[in-house]
Amino acid sequence: MRSVDEQLAILTRGAEAVYSAEELKARLAAGRPLRAKLGMDPTAPDLTLGHTVVLRKLRQFQDLGHTAVLIIGDYTAMIGDPTGRSKTRPVLSPEQIQSNAATYFQQAGKVLDLRPEKLEVRYNSEWLAKLTFAEVVKLMSSMTTARMLERDTFAKRIAEGKEIYLHELLYPIMQAYDSVMIRSDVELGGTDQTFNNLCGRDLQRLNDQPPQIVLVMPILVGTDGTQKMSKSMGNYVAVTDPPGEMFGKVMSIPDTLMRNWFELTTDASAEAIGQWVDPAATHPRQAKEILARQIITQYHDAGAADHAASEFARVFSGGGSGLPDDIPEIRLDGKLGDDGKISPGDLLVACGMATSKGDARRAVEEKGVRINGGVVTDPWAGLAVKSGDIVQRGKRKFARITLG
Repeated sequence: MRSVDEQLAILTRGAEAVYSAEELKARLAAGRPLRAKLGMDPTAPDLTLGHTVVLRKLRQFQDLGHTAVLIIGDYTAMIGDPTGRSKTRPVLSPEQIQSNAATYFQQAGKVLDLRPEKLEVRYNSEWLAKLTFAEVVKLMSSMTTARMLERDTFAKRIAEGKEIYLHELLYPIMQAYDSVMIRSDVELGGTDQTFNNLCGRDLQRLNDQPPQIVLVMPILVGTDGTQKMSKSMGNYVAVTDPPGEMFGKVMSIPDTLMRNWFELTTDASAEAIGQWVDPAATHPRQAKEILARQIITQYHDAGAADHAASEFARVFSGGGSGLPDDIPEIRLDGKLGDDGKISPGDLLVACGMATSKGDARRAVEEKGVRINGGVVTDPWAGLAVKSGDIVQRGKRKFARITLG
């Protein structure tokens, strides 16, 4: 096993904050494997590169001989983390939560070591579902309302006159209770999770446990260059994305994001990153290709990265008039109207190119939708489509229609 100082340097590299580094060093010096906790609520079916920032840090704990404890928040997902939310989250059904949770373990395995001696997977319904009402009341008595309202999310909503429901105040306490139940030594999270993670320290003290060290990782900015990576914002790269789609998304990020992405999504050295993000040393397009190849190699393989790079060059060089080799086929049987036509909204949603009809309408209004190379200009007019037609949104999304 590496020395305490070597472990400390590895584990704190890239961290936004550690509460505290001195406590972590002392815990490492005890010479026993630490229990490093990461909680993930299955509120969506796919993990993004944003999720992998903390997953990669958790893998470092595993590689150094410690135990990773991955908590699938099937019970907390019924409330939904209010962090960063300007309004109450919609409540997910148990069926939605179970469906999403089923994919998390497989996707997390693209980063984590899944061997039983390295990874402990727990569902927090194991203990939260068993609490009596009296026990919930006792749990709530561990934190004051003033402390809870310190959260910037709640303070902002109060200032704007927006509702805060009582069940939302339970979320940080429930997450903190997870730490007590699995006796975590370290909890990982993004900067938006700092309040919740620190609540775990408070609750562990009240339960006569050594308070967990909180290791906070920076937030990965989405492909738009401004917002946190999120599926709801449409600025994400999913770990399950096909190689070609991954490559295209990475190539589309603003130049200003490259350092953030290299540091948080790859194992590249600080020296290499410094050279790649320096325009005088490496052209930004070349740097993005290096970044895209490294990301695709992690979640697919080097051959897939090579193919995606050559395909991207073929399709988008010289004005981008080419077509990818592997265009997915979408069957529209039963989706056409009585007149044999389909609205742009229904078409894009059916092709998986829009999250909603509103999203599709905006794409059409921005002149970002084409059929067989022709721009769709009217977001409301019915489209007469036939088998073999190529639907395109933006530069990277294609679908081939089949009927009958």
